[in-house]
Amino acid sequence: MDSVGTNRPPLRSVAAAVTRRSALLCPPRHLGLGNRFAETKLGIASGCGGGGYFGKVQRFNALRNTTTKVQSGKAGSSVTKEMGHTSSGSEVPLKYSSGKAFPLGVSQVDDGLNFAIFSQHASSVTLCLKLHERGTQDDADIVEFPLDRQKNKTGDIWHVSVEGLPASGVLYGYRINGPQGWQQGHRFDDSVILLDPYAKLVSGRKHFAVEEEKPSQLFGTYDFDSSPFDWGDNYRLPNLPETDLVIYEMNVRAFTADESSRLGPAFRGSYLGVIDKIPHLLELGVNAVELLPVFEFDELELKRFPNPRDHMVNTWGYSTINFFAPMSRYASAGGGPVAASKELKQMVKAFHNAGIEVILDVVYNHTNEADDANPYVTSFRGIDNKVYYMLDLNNNAQLLNFSGCGNTLNCNHPVVKELVLDSLRHWVTEYHIDGFRFDLASVLCRGPDGSPLDAPPLIKEIAKDSVLSRCKIIAEPWDCGGLYLVGKFPNWDRWAEWNGKYRDDIRRFIKGDPGMKGVFATRVSGSADLYQVNNRKPYHSVNFVIAHDGFTLCDLVSYNSKHNDANGEGGRDGCNDNDSWNCGIEGETNDLNVLSIRSRQMKNFHVALMISQGTPMMLMGDEYGHTRYGNNNSYGHDTHINNFQWGQLEERKDGHFRFFSEMIKFRRNHPILRRDRFLNKDT
Repeated sequence: MDSVGTNRPPLRSVAAAVTRRSALLCPPRHLGLGNRFAETKLGIASGCGGGGYFGKVQRFNALRNTTTKVQSGKAGSSVTKEMGHTSSGSEVPLKYSSGKAFPLGVSQVDDGLNFAIFSQHASSVTLCLKLHERGTQDDADIVEFPLDRQKNKTGDIWHVSVEGLPASGVLYGYRINGPQGWQQGHRFDDSVILLDPYAKLVSGRKHFAVEEEKPSQLFGTYDFDSSPFDWGDNYRLPNLPETDLVIYEMNVRAFTADESSRLGPAFRGSYLGVIDKIPHLLELGVNAVELLPVFEFDELELKRFPNPRDHMVNTWGYSTINFFAPMSRYASAGGGPVAASKELKQMVKAFHNAGIEVILDVVYNHTNEADDANPYVTSFRGIDNKVYYMLDLNNNAQLLNFSGCGNTLNCNHPVVKELVLDSLRHWVTEYHIDGFRFDLASVLCRGPDGSPLDAPPLIKEIAKDSVLSRCKIIAEPWDCGGLYLVGKFPNWDRWAEWNGKYRDDIRRFIKGDPGMKGVFATRVSGSADLYQVNNRKPYHSVNFVIAHDGFTLCDLVSYNSKHNDANGEGGRDGCNDNDSWNCGIEGETNDLNVLSIRSRQMKNFHVALMISQGTPMMLMGDEYGHTRYGNNNSYGHDTHINNFQWGQLEERKDGHFRFFSEMIKFRRNHPILRRDRFLNKDT
């Protein structure tokens, strides 16, 4: 690592290839259903330093408000300097001035483009620009602009305005240095070019899971050249009542990646590929899709170095690199980040025109940057580790791990809270997203030291935010630190929850566990024991039997135990308590009696789900009986294990699929099954 205050020349050209630090990834996260602890009622921690938590909030908001008011005057000195960059024998002038502190990220200003990034503890910040028009994508040089802390810094925000840059096609990042004391929580390393947390687009590899393209340096990029997306004159948001939702959980890539989708290779596994299959969803009868993560992630993260899982590809995407940028490798034909943004909008528009809402599964509980034992520095960690992550200041400032993935985002720090809120607003305003399901949302209920909060600021502001007011907001109300909040999630009468108790109790009743009749009735009638509090409604219980992690519906009735050997961890990963029953034979069989029982059991589960008060959610593929062959943690298989099998759907269209479709339509045709009030003896 460079020492603090290392002097760099005012401008330099460096090789575009940057060696990135590899990191040992965390074991796949799973939540043992039996390992749950009661919420600890603690107040807001004040250990943020210098005035405590509320002091930080007030100072950050004051800075934001003050700098917003002085934008026209360019906060700080506006002395302009001219910089030169030589490429292919010609000098190209670029000019920079002090710039402004807000908005964060890249924005257009009268005299060029403004770059702004937050870092409270940094001692130096250098803007790095990769100019493709001055070289090919592979050999383009990187131009570096060291920022002057007197002229290019307002409060804790570093900023610069650059004149002479193209309005699109430029890649950018930052080198940031600061204190080197790990015991104080700092992880600065200015040998690494860091990704801007507010980058709206991310450039990396072009094609999904093509190993020849790795490693690939991540850069932010922007596009101010393209015309605004045309949503259409007759375009309308569905704005479906929560009582009417039938949610279909699905993975963008896995939905059409298989050859049986009959799409061309360039469109399989893409946003545009999904559009082609919307008629299937209409025939099934669902009216909302919940997409597994579509924020930029690294599907090849398991292959950074030799390890027992390096044969796998992260197809689920629960390893966020950036919270604003759509997954670029879901663009068709390797189109890149600009195409991905446009095609995602095309997909959302097509869903909306079909009357289907789009809910995103979002991961704000951790990032891709791994743990302290084997760190992987790409963005937040190198920008300001002490701000962005929860730390154990009593244990050498090691990262706290309530996510099961090595780190935990410090979501209730005022700066991180604003990042999350800005991200959510961006997806609503720019992409017209209808709602969000928050992965391991109990993490968002913790203070900077990990203590549970009674009234988490982020959770409250999401519930009260005007831009998010039309959105469905759904919590996965637990985390990997034992904070199990089913029925107790702080909600302000807005938050819905994945009802894990519904899943467990329905499974136990239908497989025949004794003493479950009363509990089954409670769950089917809306889980009033959990949600009939204040002004909460039955639809705040998102009912599910199956979700992406765990058994598929077919496997729930085909396996008594998990079969995860293909994951490379000796079967140690994934949940052990699945409440499943194989109907007499473990796994695949040709026994007609066993197959008949399994078919009836799958229908029993679906009937229970569709007649229950609350919001039903089903998993992609269960409408034809998809199997993962007993693997209940299939995050790493970019194969038929996860991919929708369109041929099997056709084979079962007149039987299994027809029953599932008709049950969904039965629910939608009978308002009594989707009440907005809890049942009582009078109504």
